Amino acid sequence: MTRRSFLLALLALVTLAPAGSRADVPVHVRLIKGSRKGPPHIDPRLANLKRQLSPLAYVRWEQTSEQEVSLTRGKTEFVSLPDGDHVGVTLQEQRGNTVTLEVALASRNTQSRLTVERGQRIVHQVTGERSGAAFFLTVIAGP
Repeated sequence: MTRRSFLLALLALVTLAPAGSRADVPVHVRLIKGSRKGPPHIDPRLANLKRQLSPLAYVRWEQTSEQEVSLTRGKTEFVSLPDGDHVGVTLQEQRGNTVTLEVALASRNTQSRLTVERGQRIVHQVTGERSGAAFFLTVIAGP
C-alpha cells in the first residue's frame, strides 16, 4: 500500500466513523425557581450562579432538583418540571472544547441551541412566569 492510498484510507475511516463512537459528555443539570415575591434570597447551593442570577428581575432563587447525566450525541435526556412537563436536553455536536446543546420543551413548542465551552454554564428559562415565578434550567458540560 502506498503512502497516498494509506492516507486516503485513514481519512475515509475518520470521516465515516459513526458519531456514536465519540465519548459521552458529562453534564450537570439543575432546575431552579426564580420568584419576584418575598425578600431577596439565593439558595446557598446556587452561590456559584449569583453573578448570572443577580441581573435578572427575580429576587428569590431556589434549587428544585439536580442531576448528573451523560449525554450521547443525538440522544435526549429529560428533566421533570414540577407541573409534570419535561424539558429535553440533547447533545447536538461536540468539537474540541465546545459543545452544542439543545434545550427543548415540547408543550410550549420551543427549542434553543446553545454552543458553549466545556465548563461554561447555561441558565435558560424553561417556563413562562406564573404568579410571579418561573423555572430555569442550568446546564454545565464537564470536561
